[in-house]
Amino acid sequence: MFGLPLRYIMRHPARGFGAVLSEPLGTWERIYEDHCYAAEQRLPRYQYQADSDWEARLHAELVIGFPCGARSEPTSLWPAITATLAARGIEVGPLSFFHWNDGDPAFIRAIWCLIRHLKPEIIVETGIAHGVSSRFILEALKLNGTGKLWSIDLPPIEHHWREQVGIAVSEEFYDRWQLIKGSSRRNLAPLTRELGTLDLFIHDSLHSGRNVSFELEEAWRVLRPGGAIVVDDVDANSAFHEFVARNPGHFSVVCEAEPVRPDMRRFNEKGLFGIILRRSEVQPSVSGTPN
Repeated sequence: MFGLPLRYIMRHPARGFGAVLSEPLGTWERIYEDHCYAAEQRLPRYQYQADSDWEARLHAELVIGFPCGARSEPTSLWPAITATLAARGIEVGPLSFFHWNDGDPAFIRAIWCLIRHLKPEIIVETGIAHGVSSRFILEALKLNGTGKLWSIDLPPIEHHWREQVGIAVSEEFYDRWQLIKGSSRRNLAPLTRELGTLDLFIHDSLHSGRNVSFELEEAWRVLRPGGAIVVDDVDANSAFHEFVARNPGHFSVVCEAEPVRPDMRRFNEKGLFGIILRRSEVQPSVSGTPN
């Protein structure tokens, strides 16, 4: 992975160097994080256990009956969103954006329910790809009638992928959406300082343990009591587990992502994501059991 951006620059020097010059430090950070991620793949994996009852547990924590009315709402939106991408020759699912996925349904469903029930005003996400998750977030905010999304993404060096970033988000949502092009390493902390507080944070950028830990610590610093964090691809490393262990007493759960087709790279062919809800009062937890 370390050599992919460099090989692209050699093959397409004008476009490649143009991308590097537009975000030189961010591009180096992308290369370095990719290198860290590749190195982590050679280490023993932390074995997460998904909770098959995660939706009921999440709603119980929110004191919302399950199944809720909001759970089925995203279903009607999938055809329109996938049609938008299909018109560009793009199929949603595993490896739909370079070597990343676009919006696994369970991941989307969790975010949707959190938005509809928590009514967040300030949402920050890292990692956009085609913007499928971003589109669902904005659709939920539209139904709520309130809230705004800030999305941070360092576009790939490759021109073919750069021009596809965020294409699932149509112009009607631009008043609720601010796209920040650059690395989370350089942009997340300044943004959280400016916002002062977060209601919902979604990590879906580079999944190296180093980057996941950095983003979670920065988001947690300003996450309000009652706010939530959603972390995609937690099975890539132990960072989610270690963060939960450092911050005991809050609700957390690991969930299967339910991609639209099997993801053969994953140990369970589905992938995992995690959810953390910040409780107003920290509750004691029993060692070895989920909160």
